[in-house]
Amino acid sequence: MTVAEAVVVLLAGVAAGTINTVVGSGTLITFPTLLAFGVPPVTANVSNNVGLVPGSVSGAIGYRAELRGQRERLLRLGSASLVGGTAGAVLLLVLPSAAFDAIVPGLIGLGVVLVVLGPTVARRVAERAALNGGLPEHGAAWVWPAVALAGVYGGYFGAAQGVLLMAVLGIGVTDTLQRHNATKNVLAGIVNAVAAVVFVVAADVDWALAALIGAGAVVGGQLGATVGRRLPPSVLRGVIVVVGVTAIVAFVAG
Repeated sequence: MTVAEAVVVLLAGVAAGTINTVVGSGTLITFPTLLAFGVPPVTANVSNNVGLVPGSVSGAIGYRAELRGQRERLLRLGSASLVGGTAGAVLLLVLPSAAFDAIVPGLIGLGVVLVVLGPTVARRVAERAALNGGLPEHGAAWVWPAVALAGVYGGYFGAAQGVLLMAVLGIGVTDTLQRHNATKNVLAGIVNAVAAVVFVVAADVDWALAALIGAGAVVGGQLGATVGRRLPPSVLRGVIVVVGVTAIVAFVAG
């Protein structure tokens, strides 16, 4: 790899870390970049996943103020991300890519629709829950399995995992959008971390590429936390929709 190519990968890591912290889908920048430099798809996927783990940690630290008071919620939903992320990483290694990639655009599209309809749906869910004593503190009963399914998707590929998580949290958990974003960063980080462990043990990781992406993603995580926290809910929701639609177009075009 030339110095120029290394710089491009590093900058792609910065961009991915920023986008992942704000909404997710940073993989749509780093993964195509690695493919453009001739890295085999599976190697690119696993190396990218390993490289983005430090960025997830950086983003979560950047949102630490919004994480206060969420310990029990994070422990509960984090277990779902742990299970789902492990399953998704194993699927990547044992299944043909076409078997799962065929439904990726549909999953992202569902996430975008849920984000758009989230406020209305969440209001109706809350109204109905109020008749039964209110939603549980850590979300409706279906939130845990939904987070686990998002983890399966995230462990397999990861692009737009944040869109799906924000949709689930926005509808099933009563809290502010910024606190949901902080929770999303932790849950996505758990998925990336557990998938990275599986890949390190059982797959071919290009450590030079992973290191470049990781270094850039750490910087991007801090930038994303600064930018994301300043976005009002309507703008943040709009960013999520734009990223989600872009992800769908990228998959279909690819």
